[in-house]
Amino acid sequence: MTFTPASADEPAVVPAVKLRPEILASPPYRQGRPAAADAFKLSSNENPFPPLDGVIDAVVASGAFNRYPDASALALREVLAARTGVSPENIHVGSGSVALLSQFIAAAAGPGDTVVYPWRSFEAYPGLVTVAGATSVQVPNRADGSHDLHALAAAVDDTTRVVIVCSPNNPTSTTVSAAAFEEFLARVPSDVLVLLDEAYAEFVTDADAVQGLRLTGRYPNLVVLRTFSKAYGLAGLRVGWAIGPVEILDAARAAAIPLSVTQPAQAAALASLEREDELLRRVAELADRRDRLHAELTAQGWFIPAAQGNFVWLATGDATDAANDALLAGGIVARAFPNSGIRVSIGEEESVEKLLPITQRIVDLLPVGHPARRLG
Repeated sequence: MTFTPASADEPAVVPAVKLRPEILASPPYRQGRPAAADAFKLSSNENPFPPLDGVIDAVVASGAFNRYPDASALALREVLAARTGVSPENIHVGSGSVALLSQFIAAAAGPGDTVVYPWRSFEAYPGLVTVAGATSVQVPNRADGSHDLHALAAAVDDTTRVVIVCSPNNPTSTTVSAAAFEEFLARVPSDVLVLLDEAYAEFVTDADAVQGLRLTGRYPNLVVLRTFSKAYGLAGLRVGWAIGPVEILDAARAAAIPLSVTQPAQAAALASLEREDELLRRVAELADRRDRLHAELTAQGWFIPAAQGNFVWLATGDATDAANDALLAGGIVARAFPNSGIRVSIGEEESVEKLLPITQRIVDLLPVGHPARRLG
């Protein structure tokens, strides 16, 4: 196993029709690669548990597929509103939190505007900004993979229309503290939309981490995004939700593709909420497995950011391609970000047993002084 820098991307093919050059220059979103039958897929931050039987029953009984769904997902919004103490109009449902991100960015930012967000963070952010016609302002994370909120606030200027904060951050798994987030909100102008992306909030065990739902109604420019894809295990059905001021949600609704949240997806979300205690016991099991994996990797000699999502981050840098090849050869399909690092989802218990011998070999071959090595 030899660690060498990643190769450059292949040149893009020029299409036969006229398309927006900024879109052509943007890489498409790449889904986590599938795994062979004898490998573990740890590339997409999926919940490894199957849906509960009652959830499957609800999907089957959700209605005829020849009929359109309830476009507003009213039944689901009413349940979420009752749980969070707001009006159903303060809840907006979309086909996953990434669809909601797209709607809010498009509603607020366009040509000549900027969107500020940390980097590295969720890889869909740059593409969503570009599609809206706006310009990205990427603010580097700290060395430990966490957000630099002071730098994020300082990057806001008269052109800024949206600021995104991701907690836990995908892919580094770090969180923003509640105190730091409120200090950040105090520095951001009240006419700039702040999106708090909490796709992995249910996995957080750090009591100091921001909890967006506790801020509901306190800030007129804050929208909190959540999803059923991760903790609730409904990634294949695509249901996300947002909570915030009605006028901002109405703008997102205007930017949404109508009827995009199917009736089976709405039924599955409702059934999952009814069985939330059992589902969250599974989440707690995954969080415990994450913490044990983090401790084992640290003992191997890795420098691993404090992990609060259902994944851990290996900052392999220019050794990423070779490290990923080693994982693939050993039956672990993770998510590699060339020249940056590897995100490893928390999967089945058996996947940890298969993963650890490979990560030990990788870290032992990293040169002294490499940022991913804790020990010299």
